[in-house]
Amino acid sequence: HVQLVESGGGLVQAGGSLRLSCAASGSTGSAFSINVMGWYRQAPGKQRELVATITRGRDTTYPDSVKGRFTISRDNAKNTVYLQMNSLKPEDTAVYYCNADVQVFIPKVVREETWGQGTQVTVSS
Repeated sequence: HVQLVESGGGLVQAGGSLRLSCAASGSTGSAFSINVMGWYRQAPGKQRELVATITRGRDTTYPDSVKGRFTISRDNAKNTVYLQMNSLKPEDTAVYYCNADVQVFIPKVVREETWGQGTQVTVSS
């Protein structure tokens, strides 16, 4: 089973920047490869929505709401994905979740979707 751990959330003023990180790790002796990684967010009373995705080959997608302000990147050697958020707005306030599409080889061949525990981002006006 692969776990994702996010970090980097916090409180920032409108117009400011934050950088989120998400590192994937498996149990001792496990082997896995991560296909698509992504960031999602959920504001109070709203559904979880896509923020950005990145393939292993580093193709990226963004919704219009964050395009030009957010940048997703990844380090395949470290199994880590990043989200650089610039020009933050109060409407970006949400819990941000990391997501990964994982191909596990050891201890058994299985494909699984994994979520992190979430990190709070609060943008004050």
